[in-house]
Amino acid sequence: MTLETFLAGVLLALLFTEWTGLSPGGIVVPGYIALHLDQPGRVLATLAVALICLGLYRLAAGFFILFGRRRFVFFLLAGMVLAQVWSLVAPGGFTGQSAELRVIGWVVPGLLANSLERQNIATTLSGLAVVAVMAHLLIKVVEILAGR
Repeated sequence: MTLETFLAGVLLALLFTEWTGLSPGGIVVPGYIALHLDQPGRVLATLAVALICLGLYRLAAGFFILFGRRRFVFFLLAGMVLAQVWSLVAPGGFTGQSAELRVIGWVVPGLLANSLERQNIATTLSGLAVVAVMAHLLIKVVEILAGR
């Protein structure tokens, strides 16, 4: 039910944003997080990379003009590079044996870091948790009702 979980995450993220005016980490991030709620190591690795990305942005913003499109591209590129570095540094990274600590996707950390910067960290992570858990539970209920 991966596609259904992702689509439920996108739909619920849109509804959450419309109802509250807050971003749950972007439109696609809650769907990806909902897909991996059964792998808490991957969720935590993704959050860690997003927070590191945010820290790097705040450091770089003191030296460079980073706003608008430049800021967004910075977050995406930093997230991609950090996700790759994380995969090499995490236990089993060189051998590829540990999937539990991998970062979710290449762009998810950057998208999440962008939302963390636009809103405050607590608001974004709270919204992300609510939407991701709701999407995950919605799909579980649908699976039970469908008899799977």
